[in-house]
Amino acid sequence: MLPENTVLPENTVGGAHRVRTALRICPLCEATCGLTLTIEGRTVTGSRGDREDVFSKGFICPKGASFGELDADPDRLRAPLVRRGGRDGVLAEASWQEAFELIAARLRPLIEEHGPQSVGVVLGNPNVHTMAGALYPAALLGALRTRNLFTASTLDQMPKHVSSGLLFGDPFAIPVPDLDRTDHLLLLGANPLESNGSLCTAPDFPGKLRALRKRGGTLTVVDPRRTRTARLADRHVAIRPGTDALLLAALAQVLFEEKLTGLGRLADHAEGMSEVHDAIRDFTPEAVGPACDMSAGEIRAIARELAAAPTAAVYGRIGSCTVEFGTLASWLVDVLNILTGNLDRPGGALFPLSATDRAPRTPAPGKGFALGRWTSRVSGHPEAKGELPLAALAEEIETPGEGQIRAVIALAANPVLSAPDGDRLDRALAGVDFMVSVDPYLNETSRHADVVLPPPPPAQSAHFDFAFNGFAVRNQVRYTPAAVPLEDGRLDESEILARLVLAVSGMHGAAPSAVDEMVIDRTLGKAVTDPGSPVHGRDPKELAARLTGRTGPERRLDLMLRLGPYGAGFSTEEPSGASGASGASGASDASDAEDPSGTEGLCLDRLLERPHGIDLGPLRPRVPSLLKTRSGRIELLPAPIAADLPRLRGALAARPASLVLVGRRHLRSNNSWLHNIPALSGGSNRCTLQIHPDDAARLGLAEGRPVRISADGGVLEAPVEITDAVRTGVVSLPHGWGHSRPGTRTTVASARPGVNVNQLLDGSRLDPLSGTAVLNGFPVELSPTAG
Repeated sequence: MLPENTVLPENTVGGAHRVRTALRICPLCEATCGLTLTIEGRTVTGSRGDREDVFSKGFICPKGASFGELDADPDRLRAPLVRRGGRDGVLAEASWQEAFELIAARLRPLIEEHGPQSVGVVLGNPNVHTMAGALYPAALLGALRTRNLFTASTLDQMPKHVSSGLLFGDPFAIPVPDLDRTDHLLLLGANPLESNGSLCTAPDFPGKLRALRKRGGTLTVVDPRRTRTARLADRHVAIRPGTDALLLAALAQVLFEEKLTGLGRLADHAEGMSEVHDAIRDFTPEAVGPACDMSAGEIRAIARELAAAPTAAVYGRIGSCTVEFGTLASWLVDVLNILTGNLDRPGGALFPLSATDRAPRTPAPGKGFALGRWTSRVSGHPEAKGELPLAALAEEIETPGEGQIRAVIALAANPVLSAPDGDRLDRALAGVDFMVSVDPYLNETSRHADVVLPPPPPAQSAHFDFAFNGFAVRNQVRYTPAAVPLEDGRLDESEILARLVLAVSGMHGAAPSAVDEMVIDRTLGKAVTDPGSPVHGRDPKELAARLTGRTGPERRLDLMLRLGPYGAGFSTEEPSGASGASGASGASDASDAEDPSGTEGLCLDRLLERPHGIDLGPLRPRVPSLLKTRSGRIELLPAPIAADLPRLRGALAARPASLVLVGRRHLRSNNSWLHNIPALSGGSNRCTLQIHPDDAARLGLAEGRPVRISADGGVLEAPVEITDAVRTGVVSLPHGWGHSRPGTRTTVASARPGVNVNQLLDGSRLDPLSGTAVLNGFPVELSPTAG
């Protein structure tokens, strides 16, 4: 394997360009695979898996293989757009100076007149796939002082954050299955052979599942569709959608009833065991079976297999989160891991420890986690993790009164497609006083902006996974500088967001580095006064002067690595450029076997010496040091959970709908991001309504013909795909489509627009604890279309 940025001999085919390779962590899904890019001049001409990457070891999927095509997409914006002629005017290219001057001139007066709550901030999924998206939104929110924060979390994973916050005191303390060592995996509402995993960062998730089977382990998949993952399983349970929480409660009830519980080492660190037992007594397999469309015997068998396995892990994702009882299902996943003694245990479900996490502290009671510290203005939805439901954004814009949202800042977000009732939000965004969108495309949402700020292509950006390393199935750390120099006329995404922070805070014109230095000063100021910090009592200015890095984001990364669990603070000399040369290929020497981060401690320079990353070892038990509950223990039955259980109990007697809809994942897609890439737009990546042959015959539907789909929020038409991969009583339509609105510039996506499944929803169906939209398991009606 050639070292990063190696220059090869001239291309013998073209003869005009020298060819080189560069490493880049893939930003297109949560697997974070290492890539080796082939670059001719400034163009990425090839992408393959980096076989020496310490984490992904050469694995690549079609998304990563299409990195070059994404990077060079001709529809990507190359310069800012500014709306001329008022809100009804047109977007035209402008200079960066004009764009930021307009933001400063419009937003500050609006905030001063109407208050900080007049601005709503929307964060999309791509933010966690970039360094800038991880580093700057907090500063932006601090400058705005608004509580009107809406993110994609309330469309996918907020139930898991809420349940983890209530159980462990920290919404980011999310255990992941120890895929490499477990003997038994119970997987609900997830299809990692298509999605590559979610809240479980695992390159080659498919290979890990096959390895589990090969070593004699057991895979049970609960999903109403016979997905690629389900076809790999020992047992596939085609459950009725939306009933995952009922099944999980019944499994826990069996464990209690048959005395199969055993907390192991967690017995000294958990409370509420008997209360959980009492709370779920009614959820017997006999009571739950009809609702789930399962036999009581099958439920008992799954529970007994889980308890009998030498090690086991329960893992639930999108399909079990974006349903009516998403938070309860997420809570019960961890309750089962705890009851079987598999939480915080090798081979079970463990808590990762990322290199930029806080260093472990002495176990002690914490501040705990609270829900509903404030509520949304119109419908009174409680906040969760500082966020309001994205489904409530439209009404917050439309409804007059004090605190009405009059301006929107959207960072890498396309809620017109991703949130319920996109038509209503489409109209609402058209009526705001001012809107800023940071987005590489003019899409269904950014077309409403007064200013569009386009980040550069990913090859021109450095990459570090702040978020996904915290959910990784193995502790590791990797950083890749930009593979291609920043093109003339472009700004780095970090500079774009830093300038945006300055523009909204009244500091327009200051150097963008001021934002990074402010964050560094605040971080060090807190660290030196913290008795548990490795730099307690030190001079923050002296420490800041020792940070390395060519840019503000690199200096901030260096600081986080030094203060993190594998860093040496500032107590040792930084490694020289030659000291780690022997490890450049990713191999570890004897000292690294004892100290995976290197004998000199982890810092940016050390990481740059290891371009294929540094392996920090398998996941290890972390309880009780990570607990931040008020009791300092795992609180098995938090009050909000107990208060919501009667709602679940009521579902036992509910009459199920005759037909419900679920979404589905595509391997060559990620929400609406990648529909404009030709190499990813064909094959199975189609917007069709899948339906079982029996249901199709009953309703008179024919293969390939359009069908009318109606639900709470509206009506759609989509082509029929008849398949026995979906169970009876269930239809499936993928998420992220609907590229038919005028005023966008996504040529490929617009040519094959599909329909927006979320338009079937009016936003009223929410999981009450987390505010997450119910995107799966909602009732629909079908009818053939005329002709």
